[in-house]
Amino acid sequence: MRSLRLELASFSPCATSRGAPTASLAQDERGGALPTLYAAVADVPGNSFAGPGGFLEQRGAPKLVGRSQAAKDPDVARRLWEVSEQLTGVSFPLRTAAAA
Repeated sequence: MRSLRLELASFSPCATSRGAPTASLAQDERGGALPTLYAAVADVPGNSFAGPGGFLEQRGAPKLVGRSQAAKDPDVARRLWEVSEQLTGVSFPLRTAAAA
């Protein structure tokens, strides 16, 4: 696992847009994909959120970061799950926190 984290951290977090105002604030496409890859392959606890670990969580190597209150809303999560099942045609049993 350590080698995976080192490999992910070796990608440059710098945006490559020439002269774009966001170049100093955000990551390029490769850097932006790293938190998703990190969450998919690293051994992270459930109910976690991976994002850029740098200044204001806008860029940098991936790490576990906090979430907004809206992102923690169980009603929104339940609705997203239901809509995802409807749109994909795939259904998975959803365990509640009390049942887990």
